[in-house]
Parts: sequence; structure tokens; C-alpha cells
Amino acid sequence: MTQSLARETTHPIDPLFTTRWSPRAFSDAVIDVPTLNTFFEAARWAPSGFNAQPWRFVFARRDTPAWAPIFETLSTYNQGWAARASALVVVLSRTVWLPPGKTELQPVASHSFDAGAAWASLAFQATLSGWHAHGIGGFDKDLLRARLQVPADHALEAVVAVGKLGDKSVLPEALQAREAPNQRRPLAELVAEGTFAFEG
Repeated sequence: MTQSLARETTHPIDPLFTTRWSPRAFSDAVIDVPTLNTFFEAARWAPSGFNAQPWRFVFARRDTPAWAPIFETLSTYNQGWAARASALVVVLSRTVWLPPGKTELQPVASHSFDAGAAWASLAFQATLSGWHAHGIGGFDKDLLRARLQVPADHALEAVVAVGKLGDKSVLPEALQAREAPNQRRPLAELVAEGTFAFEG
């Protein structure tokens, strides 16, 4: 068994997978573009169907003009903790592509799946670099699309808060108790051989 941050696995895996978690308490550290580009470089090498690479990222660093247009679209709850993040990254995926030898755009059925692989790569590289990344689903997609001028053939998947781990005392009291790496369902609830044999 491997253990990291009080997480225990039932099968041997690299500690990276249990070290990565999604805190909300950030230290308000400043992040530079080269550091962010390291995370994006990891995401660039993620696998994708037909190598279409549909993921796109729009980022903003705190205390820059690019911050408010993204931050203000977050739900009030998420603004409450994400305000101390070093950067916000919007994860998008292009829903169409031009396959080799074709003259018309074709749908990318796996665009969200592939963007998820890229986001995971970004998150793991952030962890390896001493940072943390927390995916956010609570934001106004229509407003964010308008503010970033996102074309109709791109889906908005998530916003990711990136930062250095801070003391949980910066969080509202209700969130402080939750500020710890969480666990995962047992494999028996997630994996089945040969047929769909899950309950619930």
C-alpha cells in the first residue's frame, strides 16, 4: 500500500496520484507565466481521439486586467475561496475539427473526454511543481462565453483555480472542516469485468 496525506490505496501506485488534491485555501502567492506554461506544456501532451487535441486554455493571473472577467463569472460560493488563487484557467474544448484529407469540419465526439485528460495532466504537473489546481464547475457559462468571446464551436468545460497551499484559517468556518484530501470509492464500486454490475 502507498500512503500520502492520509490517503491509502489498495493497490500499489505512484504517490503522485494520492498527493494531488484540490484545496480551497490558497496563500495568495504570485505565479509567473513561465510556471503556468509548464502546466500547459504537460496538458499539451495529453492523449486525444485521432490526435485532434481539442483542448484550449484561457488564463488570468490575479491582480491583472484579465482576472475580473473570469473571476466575476464564478458563483458567489466559489468567489469566496478562489479570490486568493494565483491564477484562474478556463478549460475549453473545440467540438469540431478538420481531419486530414477532409474539406469540411467534422464533430469531435470525444472533445470533453479529451479535455478532461488534458486538465488532469495540468493538475498533476502543478502538483509536481509544488502548486495545486482545483477544478470549478460553478460559474456562469453564458456570461463567461460572452466575456472571453468564445466561438460557438467551443464548449466551456470548467474553470481551474491554481495556487500555493495556504492556511485553512483564510477560509470561512464551514469550509475549514472540509480542507483536507478526501478519499475515493473502493474499486469494487467502480470496476467490473465483462458486464455492468454496479449498484446505485
